[in-house]
Amino acid sequence: MKYRGSVLSMLAVAGLFAVAATAQTYTVLYTYPIGSGAYSGILAPQVMSQGRDGNLYSTISNDGTKNVGTVYKMTTAGQLTSLYTFCFQTSCTDGSTPRGGVTLGFDGNLHGTTLGGGTHGAGTLFTITPAGTLTTQWNFANGTDDSVPTYAPFQGQDGNIYGVSIGQYNGQYGAFYKISSSGVFTVLHDFTYTDGSDPSLPTQGTDGNFYGTTILGGSKGLGVVYKMTPAGKVTVLHNFIGGITDGCYPEGILVQGGDSNFYGVTDLCGATNRGIAFKISPAGAFTLLYNFCSTAGCFDGSQPLAGLVRGTDGNFYGTSSAGGTKNYGSIYKITPAGRLTTLYSFCDPSCNGFAPATPLVLHTNGKFYGNTNGNSLGGSVFYSLDVGLKPLIDLVTWSAKVGKTVEILGQGFTGTTAVSFNGVNATFNNISDTYMTATVPSGALTGTVTLTTFTSTMKSDRAFLVTPQIKSFTPASGTVGTSVTITGVSLTQATKVTIGGKAASFTVNSDTQVTATVPAGAKTGQKITITTAGGTATSPTAFTVVPSITGFSPSSGPAGTSVAISGNSLTGTTKVTFGGVAATSFQVIKDTEVDALVPAGAVTGPIAVTTPGGTATSATNFTVTP
Repeated sequence: MKYRGSVLSMLAVAGLFAVAATAQTYTVLYTYPIGSGAYSGILAPQVMSQGRDGNLYSTISNDGTKNVGTVYKMTTAGQLTSLYTFCFQTSCTDGSTPRGGVTLGFDGNLHGTTLGGGTHGAGTLFTITPAGTLTTQWNFANGTDDSVPTYAPFQGQDGNIYGVSIGQYNGQYGAFYKISSSGVFTVLHDFTYTDGSDPSLPTQGTDGNFYGTTILGGSKGLGVVYKMTPAGKVTVLHNFIGGITDGCYPEGILVQGGDSNFYGVTDLCGATNRGIAFKISPAGAFTLLYNFCSTAGCFDGSQPLAGLVRGTDGNFYGTSSAGGTKNYGSIYKITPAGRLTTLYSFCDPSCNGFAPATPLVLHTNGKFYGNTNGNSLGGSVFYSLDVGLKPLIDLVTWSAKVGKTVEILGQGFTGTTAVSFNGVNATFNNISDTYMTATVPSGALTGTVTLTTFTSTMKSDRAFLVTPQIKSFTPASGTVGTSVTITGVSLTQATKVTIGGKAASFTVNSDTQVTATVPAGAKTGQKITITTAGGTATSPTAFTVVPSITGFSPSSGPAGTSVAISGNSLTGTTKVTFGGVAATSFQVIKDTEVDALVPAGAVTGPIAVTTPGGTATSATNFTVTP
């Protein structure tokens, strides 16, 4: 159990805070029954996910016929249906005590984990259909894969399943794992405490890397923000140090904003020791945005646990587990600049729910939905919050190449007349009124996906990333200054081209062609890359940078004379000849200069320099004198 520390005295903090807004409606849709422990089953972080049918899916930790949890479906009107009761199989081999909720997969099924049960009694990773058919994908084992898996896994844009588990024994601090489409389980990273301990559910960034927090560990033991590549390389972006200038114990999920930065909250520390909201860039630039409990009585909220969700208005929405006008928690909105507005205080006025600790979910109908935690006295409810956002479409697939199928959630799809990717029309298929697919069209541009019906227009909740591709280039080799024609797909939005590891000047000729000039300093044997708003494409083969000689000085001299040879791409020189005779002494001064001594036996003739990219020959002769 983590140490929360003593509460600091209330400070008059100069924070940006607004009083409760007026244009929102809070509605209790379902009250969870007290009994069989169900009232305490909505514990953080029970993620709710919208399914293809428009309903919401999640888990309860300790209800059901066995009192060890269920997977359930909830309509937006508040009708609950239990889909699966855990410990249905002998010895709970199907799992018990799900705590992380569920996330939607590309196949329409839902992924989750349990804390216990399974063949080793250490938890499971499961897949369940919307109809309630459960399949165990992995059985965790104590001491071998850093169980316990306390969070639902999620499907990355590459199709693999990713998740985290926390350490249970000494020397275990949690793990980041992957399960491939073929069912192969791999621990990508074991946390070491120095780089964090007890990781929270991560999120995938638009750069393809994963970003998350750990509740503990790091330089001060107060948690970290980390970045992990798909290969498992972890970089600590921020060590929380606590005190009045920083937060501690970040439990919630990070969310990426439209500015590419990530936004999150911590449970404690900050100016009032009641938690903070923060922003961090993919490179690790950290900004404290807001200190919770900055107002008298903590009316602005206290101890946010569940993280943030981004609204279509560009702002972020979240809950605090305490504070508000009755000290039972609040729902708030915070801008990217850190201006906070309290939207609702729980137990105000009739105590319809309190102590929210689970993440909000933005439904495609434009409303937010969530659960409160409650206790033995009740207070555990499913609710909606309407702040006036318009209906939207949710991109299950948000990064793909031209020709790939994209999955889209929403409503009113039977009336669809057009789907476009940032203005480029696409073919589409209405599977149901709440689920459709579209094919990324040729010429598609990274940006908003727009769906048009007979009566309305809906836009995606995030930008769709059209992945660029390089098919070929010509010529295959050349000197600095050579024009290279690069062919591919989705190249219109190119912002950068590299040849030989150096940025090159370029011109976008069409969506399928870019011409670029081999830059000074380019190194041979590296692949060409093109970066667009949708990502970076890499050529299938490497470009050979051929060296060139532009001059030498002096132009004549006897054996033993030091000659400075100027040119381009001379790094890695392996041989220098004078009139065909190899120099026994030479040195690369820089990429544009090699110095060599005229060898004994040299004859008048051109100078040649050989590198891994080829051989360059001078246009004029070096004259060997007696």
